[in-house]
Amino acid sequence: MPTIGVAVAIPEPWGKQLQDYRESVGDTSASLIPTHITLVPPTDLADDELEVVEQHLAGVAVQRLPFRVHLRGTGTFRPVSPVVFVSLAEGIADCEQLADALRQGPLDVELDYPYHPHVTVAHDVEARCLDRAFTELAGFECTFEVEQFHLYLHDAATGWRPYRDYDLQGVG
Repeated sequence: MPTIGVAVAIPEPWGKQLQDYRESVGDTSASLIPTHITLVPPTDLADDELEVVEQHLAGVAVQRLPFRVHLRGTGTFRPVSPVVFVSLAEGIADCEQLADALRQGPLDVELDYPYHPHVTVAHDVEARCLDRAFTELAGFECTFEVEQFHLYLHDAATGWRPYRDYDLQGVG
């Protein structure tokens, strides 16, 4: 039974920079999770569902246009969840609309929390490390074009790995 996730990858050099930062604050999961904006959270599939999901993702990608994301500053989900993240200053609505389209049909999954696009930079670490990340990355900023999203598969030993890319085409 595969576990999948769908996300926007943060391009280089920022993806590695944020992943390295996440490791520096003691987040032991950082090396197992590429830097990303989640669109569909971890979801378990039956072995025979992966092909149907891939077709669904391809269908959504054909209909959606590329968009710009501007990451700027930090936020947190504390006290609800021990997470510090880099915020989206631009691209929120685009991520929400894409995520909504993806979470239909075979990926009609129930979310634990309302969808809030973000880039996690510290998760489940000591409070002082969360505070450090919140403060030190408050001035972080980058802008990039989102031209594709990615299907990731989870492996217990190596973590989340890209499985397939879907180019946003906006022709449907």
